[in-house]
Amino acid sequence: MSTAVTIISSVAGAVAVVVVIALIRRCRRVRKKVKKIIAKKVQGEIDKRNREMQACSALDDVVIDIGPVEKFLSEILNEKPMRFSSEQLAACTRNFSSELGSGGYGVVYKGELPNGLLVAVKVLKVAMNRKVQEAFMAEVGTIGRTYHVNLVRLYGFCFDTGTKALVYEFLENGSLEKYLYPDGDGDEEGTATTTTTRLELEWGTLHAIAVGTAKGIRYLHEECQQRIVHYDIKPANILLTADFTPKVADFGLARLGERENTHMSLTGGGGGTPGYAAPELWMSLPATEKCDVYSFGMVLFEILGRRRNFDPCHGESKEWFPRWVWEKYDQGEIGSVVSCDGIIGEADREKAEMMCKVALWCVQFQPAARPTMSSVVRMLEGEMPIVPPVNPFHYIMDSSGGSTSSALWSGTYQSSRHTMGKDSEMSASPAAMSPDGTTEDVKPILPTK
Repeated sequence: MSTAVTIISSVAGAVAVVVVIALIRRCRRVRKKVKKIIAKKVQGEIDKRNREMQACSALDDVVIDIGPVEKFLSEILNEKPMRFSSEQLAACTRNFSSELGSGGYGVVYKGELPNGLLVAVKVLKVAMNRKVQEAFMAEVGTIGRTYHVNLVRLYGFCFDTGTKALVYEFLENGSLEKYLYPDGDGDEEGTATTTTTRLELEWGTLHAIAVGTAKGIRYLHEECQQRIVHYDIKPANILLTADFTPKVADFGLARLGERENTHMSLTGGGGGTPGYAAPELWMSLPATEKCDVYSFGMVLFEILGRRRNFDPCHGESKEWFPRWVWEKYDQGEIGSVVSCDGIIGEADREKAEMMCKVALWCVQFQPAARPTMSSVVRMLEGEMPIVPPVNPFHYIMDSSGGSTSSALWSGTYQSSRHTMGKDSEMSASPAAMSPDGTTEDVKPILPTK
């Protein structure tokens, strides 16, 4: 019996030894696998960090200035524009190699911050004396605190001796103009489309762009802390996000006016872009936020017709689109205006008719007869009835009382100072009706003989 017990004990001991040895070997194999996995992960992190360091090797100064991504986002959310050096902007834009467009204020380049955020860098080409520099810094502080879904966001600025620049958010779909004009017919200041054909948008999208743009301008006029008048509303300054949300650009370069001021005078005249500028700008008369209302009306005409307002290729009768729209409306043939491509169904036609009437009200010669941007938004959204508009172009005539020259109709106003000016006579006229149905005493400025 004792012999059997001894044998069993020996076998059990041997089995235990074998099991322990097997477990030790298995643990060694598992440990090796774990080491390999950990080593692979560590090497992956090292490779990733090396790639990031290589990508940002030229941006060491930017990293020091910007700090961690969390700090950057915190400052943006706290409406605090950051200050860049010219070297940092050169690095972010790959030495200004990718030009997005150019205009009266400067050239815009595509850039990327160290955290991967795409930006548009507008390098200003204006000369700055001390007074202009102080105004520039004041404007940066103001637009840095101005935020709305329909305004382009300012991320930062550069104020070095040789470089004055503003750093904005980058918008994927570019400006509205490339969706309105035919082949290569870009902005007259140099922002031409790179497409071979005009990019088509559905009418519903175009209407939404018009409404969103109006809301952005309304915010500048009525809702931000300090009233901002843009003075240069045009399709080139209406940028589009990936989902075609419109954002008004370049408002940071406009003159600022205190809310208590009833008007702001422009010296020298000629403000804004020809074809969109209100009459009071090119006549050197006091200018108000109604200048933007006029320019927005001209943009509405171009959205409605999907063409430039002045285009000799359309024949004499339709050479200047706004006048043709008024003539058709006055003759009760508004259907001819809203029969553009893409306007399908009764709902689209109703929106197009509303846009047509709003545009005619916006371009009234007398600023007092133009609606506010709040009223414009309500009319475009169908929340406010639209009073039948009056003729907005009755004031344009030559010295003999006939029709104007094509140059004046085109909105370039090259001959405007020969027919109209600061010394024009003020002739009383009957009260004019405003879009909300009220009446105002409006004294149109008529040309002197």
